[in-house]
Amino acid sequence: MAKTEKPVEAKGAGGRRKLLLLAVPAVLLAGGAGAWFSGLLGGASGGGHAEAAPKEEGAHDAGPRGDHGGGHGADQAGAPPSAVTYLDMPEIMSNLNAPGKRGAFIRLRSKLELARPEDAAAVQQAMPRLLDLFQTYLREMRPEELRGSIGTHRLREELIARANIAAAPARVNDVLFTEILVQ
Repeated sequence: MAKTEKPVEAKGAGGRRKLLLLAVPAVLLAGGAGAWFSGLLGGASGGGHAEAAPKEEGAHDAGPRGDHGGGHGADQAGAPPSAVTYLDMPEIMSNLNAPGKRGAFIRLRSKLELARPEDAAAVQQAMPRLLDLFQTYLREMRPEELRGSIGTHRLREELIARANIAAAPARVNDVLFTEILVQ
């Protein structure tokens, strides 16, 4: 009986070894994929450092939302946070793409968060184009696309993209909703 127990132990140790040989590469592959898609390895986040435009000496990338990203913080130890400017958008009232006889509409009040105070004049000058892009987008939306926090988040991301197109080279960091009414 002792002979039958020894091969079972050896076989159990071999099974653990096979499991380790399969699990370790799978975990490393999953970790690498996660790092790639999160942008740590320059993957799906839309570009790496090679595509960045040359900057002036001492300039820092403020990140997508005005964060101080790009440095180790040593040179910014006592510096105040960067100044952002908020610009009121006119109230937008637009029909939504609703099926049936009963129409739906949205009333939207918002503010634009600008990356630099000097961008306010350029954005103000581009306001007719901004309003046109916002209203055109809103007219194509269905009421069910605006439900819940995910709908509001998608709306915000789309409006930021359109604002940056209309106001280029000025940069809009965020669209802040002060009122959203869907009826």
